[in-house]
Amino acid sequence: MILRKTVGKEQNNLRLDDAIAALCPGVSKSEARRIIDRGGCTVNVALVRVASRSVKASDVIEIGVMETGRFQELKMPPEALLYEDAGLIAVNKPAGVNSQRTPYQLKGTLEYWVSEYFKAQGNNEPARVVHRLDRGTSGAMLFPKNRQAAAWLSKQFQDGLVEKLYLALVSGRPDQEKWTVDAPIGKVASARYGIVEGGKASSTEFRTVASSADFSLVEARPLTGRTHQIRVHLESVGLPIVGDATYGGSAAARMMLHCSVMKFQSSKLVEICVTAPLDGDFAGMVHNLPKL
Repeated sequence: MILRKTVGKEQNNLRLDDAIAALCPGVSKSEARRIIDRGGCTVNVALVRVASRSVKASDVIEIGVMETGRFQELKMPPEALLYEDAGLIAVNKPAGVNSQRTPYQLKGTLEYWVSEYFKAQGNNEPARVVHRLDRGTSGAMLFPKNRQAAAWLSKQFQDGLVEKLYLALVSGRPDQEKWTVDAPIGKVASARYGIVEGGKASSTEFRTVASSADFSLVEARPLTGRTHQIRVHLESVGLPIVGDATYGGSAAARMMLHCSVMKFQSSKLVEICVTAPLDGDFAGMVHNLPKL
């Protein structure tokens, strides 16, 4: 929930956390400090991370009130850094973590972790998010180290020059080993997409890797980059991803979708292949699936 309040004369010159507690019923001063610390507060549209700063009458404060227990600190093991060169890094994003800041938080997102990693390396550039993985999806993400690398990498994605390979565990068994879904995707609800007439052209290649009577491990190669593309295309053929409640998937510890490989050429025309291993939950579910 986003709360938007205007500072009145009664709150003029108050500390920010005191002003939030005074203006927002149900938000204590300690909760206000937690919201500010995780990057869920703006004053006059600018992100503010200092609870003790004073506010002035007519300032506009916005805070993101997150459901209890949702926020978690993001701690990454050294092996999460998959690749690094002078222009970019590749990171193995965990499932359940936001790729970038939201109105509710900055701290605890992969964007924040990367920015802190850059600072530790003596790089004061911000973490620029040039492509995203859904919160429930794990796997390889690329982050440029500077503005020039960001412009170059963004163009590689826009031109379709970054090859992406995903692994998805689905309920059911595909009728064929290889198939392609060409179907336009559009928004059908606030956080849901579907195949709709007049939607954006979308194409995904699929291959079955392993299968049992109940579940199948599928490789997915998205040839376009639409929101929820793999999830929508699999659901459309009766193969919902395990753990994907939005699109009819059966319950699981996490959504079983993972970006395992990204291939591209560096700006110096050197081929780079980044491989991201599965986490324990995903690997455990596919370990005993019979391979084709």
